[in-house]
Amino acid sequence: MSFPYKKVLIIGATSGIGKSLATKLVQNGTRVVVAGRRKENLEEFVAQHGSEMVDSAVFDVMQLEKIPEFASTITSAHPDLDCVFINSGIQRPFDFARPETVDLDIFDQELITNYTSAVRLTKAFLPHLQQLPQRTALVYTTSQMALVPMMRCPNYGASKAALHHFILALRTQLRDGKGNVQVLEIYPPAVQTELHDAKHQPDLKDGHLIGMPLQEFVDEVYARLVGGEDQIPVGSAQEIFEAFEVKRQTLYQGMTEMLAGMLKQFLRE
Repeated sequence: MSFPYKKVLIIGATSGIGKSLATKLVQNGTRVVVAGRRKENLEEFVAQHGSEMVDSAVFDVMQLEKIPEFASTITSAHPDLDCVFINSGIQRPFDFARPETVDLDIFDQELITNYTSAVRLTKAFLPHLQQLPQRTALVYTTSQMALVPMMRCPNYGASKAALHHFILALRTQLRDGKGNVQVLEIYPPAVQTELHDAKHQPDLKDGHLIGMPLQEFVDEVYARLVGGEDQIPVGSAQEIFEAFEVKRQTLYQGMTEMLAGMLKQFLRE
């Protein structure tokens, strides 16, 4: 089996999971468009892999008002784009036991990056994906902390949980919607990336060494994407997922069907 999509936009591809997955895709013959804030990183990636396989776009997801224009520019330049991977994310510690240390501007920045921008990007790219005749996809990076929070990063867990719940509802809605848009979710454990670097989380020592080796993580994710999975919990996230998330999603499906039936009856009356 091969990767089922021909051209992938990866938003948040200047480092970490996004960059590594973009590399894996290119190495296996999939064309990519890499997007992120750091122009020099994007240019280096294009130079390394070649413009015949890679295009790039400088974009900051914090600029919410520019997301519709960004989507229009990308889809006009790449009408064959059939997969959008929304990967941008930041993690910051907050200690509300010491409220004087909590910077709410940073709190809002994390929430917008991890959740609000993902919702707006979804809305902006869906019309393009829905009008293509083939199967298309939206892929999201959440976290094992979308399922179980961590004390030191309360906003990170909350923002990823919000995105996870949005994804569950989105997947259900799009099954009966226009086009053939698949909704995929990747749940990383802690992975060795700059997410934990001291420049972002100065209370951590050697934070980039925390967690699963990046290449090991990406190799597993890629194999499972090729295998057709739409939910991919990795490492310790797999244990958490199996412990209770399967049951929760069963309850969600049952509640969705019940409410749909009630609404249908109400509308008939």
